[in-house]
Amino acid sequence: MYLENIKLWNFRKYGSLDPIDFVKPHLDLNFTEGVNVLVGKNDSGKSAIIDAIKIVLKTHSYEWFKIQDDDFHNSTEHLRIELRFEDLDANEAKNFTEWLGWVKDEAGKVSCYLRLILDVRRSIANNKIIPSDVKAGVDPLGYQLTAEARDFLKTTYLRPLRDAQSELVPRKNSRLSQILQGHEAFKGKDLDHILVGFFKDFNNSVEKYFLGKNNKGEDLPHEELKGKELKCEIDNYIKSFYDESKESAFGVRGDRLKNILEKLELSIKDEVNPGLGTLNRLFMASELLHLQKKDWTGIRLGLIEELEAHLHPQAQMQIIEALQKQKDIQLILSTHSPNLGSKIKLENLILCSDNYAFPMGSQYTKLEANEYKFLERFLDATKANLFFANGIIFVEGWSEEILLPAIVQRLKEQGIIKKNLTEAGVSIVNVGNTAFQQYSRIYLRKNESHLIKSPVSIITDVDVRAHREQIILDEEGIPDKQYLKEDEKTVKTASLEKKAEIIKKFTFQNVKTFVAENWTLEYSLFKSPALTKLFQQVLVKIHPQIDTDNIETELGKKLINKGLNKTAIAYELADAIEKHTVLVIPEDDEGIQYLIEAIKYVCND
Repeated sequence: MYLENIKLWNFRKYGSLDPIDFVKPHLDLNFTEGVNVLVGKNDSGKSAIIDAIKIVLKTHSYEWFKIQDDDFHNSTEHLRIELRFEDLDANEAKNFTEWLGWVKDEAGKVSCYLRLILDVRRSIANNKIIPSDVKAGVDPLGYQLTAEARDFLKTTYLRPLRDAQSELVPRKNSRLSQILQGHEAFKGKDLDHILVGFFKDFNNSVEKYFLGKNNKGEDLPHEELKGKELKCEIDNYIKSFYDESKESAFGVRGDRLKNILEKLELSIKDEVNPGLGTLNRLFMASELLHLQKKDWTGIRLGLIEELEAHLHPQAQMQIIEALQKQKDIQLILSTHSPNLGSKIKLENLILCSDNYAFPMGSQYTKLEANEYKFLERFLDATKANLFFANGIIFVEGWSEEILLPAIVQRLKEQGIIKKNLTEAGVSIVNVGNTAFQQYSRIYLRKNESHLIKSPVSIITDVDVRAHREQIILDEEGIPDKQYLKEDEKTVKTASLEKKAEIIKKFTFQNVKTFVAENWTLEYSLFKSPALTKLFQQVLVKIHPQIDTDNIETELGKKLINKGLNKTAIAYELADAIEKHTVLVIPEDDEGIQYLIEAIKYVCND
């Protein structure tokens, strides 16, 4: 069995002030059977989803979770959580027989499901939350679950700021001892366990040492009698405090299995003073034991918040690779790490944004099957930051990525935009080509009742040449290359047609496309009234051999022959823009207005 769906009404950020409509939950989210990873910026609702599951199911630890006032959305007085489990086999289903529902698919196959309900009300006027228990069943109210049935629904939970060190050291009711007591190696056993016998033997050895004897009852060598002397000194005090019949006894306290397990510590063999990263991995390994219990007919669900805690990027990727290989268990994780975001299969990601959650599986997005394979190969840690940003600017090369931040900052200083990229939480994603469709479709939903609202700008060249190469024979019949300017009216007409075509191809829902009016970014910078002087200075600096009397022709020649050092020009121009104290870029700059509009769309949202 696995958790197939969660529905939330008025739980934290997922809610509204309207009366609850059971047909229209404020969050309706499906999960996959294996790994599910919740991604998104801070306060996007990731923890709310995990906490809702945890509150309904409870956990294998001794922690107790209940609904608090902060769990209600704003000033509402009624919240509801529904969980639906599917794919129950016969051994699992028998634990919940009286609460199961039944459905028939299109092929006529009948299967059962289990729906859990937590419906809670409060009175703000009386400052009181009305107690409510988790129920189950197919009708809106459900029926009370027995304690035995609830035990089969407990989940494994790892909190975000986990103190792995304190959880793994010996102490009363340590988390490690709780985990071990639930394992088949120790469950249901006590004085008859072999470890109890080992401890008794150890205690006998300790007692004999303080009596000056070895395990065979023979006297210890003279240099080993300090323990006996220590005991005699303590006994002298005890006899004086009590009477001659009293004496001390040394040993490890507790002769029951629980006491012994509380004295155990878990560590990596031969590793001295391990760091937080190692301890965190150890703690996760021990907690996940619950998911691999044999002869267990309950759920095998693990909830892990901020998997990356105390782990360097390589360790994060190693762990997520290992978790994705696990079979017959379900994991719901949350993360802020682009490294993890880049390593997870796209279909296992769930983007939390705009008070909703959006699964990235093929049944939800407009991505084609082959595009999933492409993106899983090319979504590295740099590009995966698109899952954590307030807005995205897709660009096709290094030049735009280098130059845009400088232009954005200047526009902010002039008051054209309110925030720079960092303040707006906007990420520039360098696609490295014009395959924007394969990236932008991540944001496009088949079901348009809930759309991702985060603004996405695509910046691209129109790629209609303003110059052409022509071979002309000189007087001696020798071929000579010449670079001629195309007819401006013809170029403009072609550019407008191409621009309209590109916009139609890439602009959908929250994704907008901004196309250069002129050939390429560099040609647009040359045509920019505000930036042309700086651009020409940089062009000559990077390419000092060009004819400075024919800059436009020389630029066209370099673009045609792919001889323009675009990256170096972008670096120098960005630096010049940042250092220029009186530069003003008008909002309607005819050369780079497409850049300005793309920036405004994501930074002024």
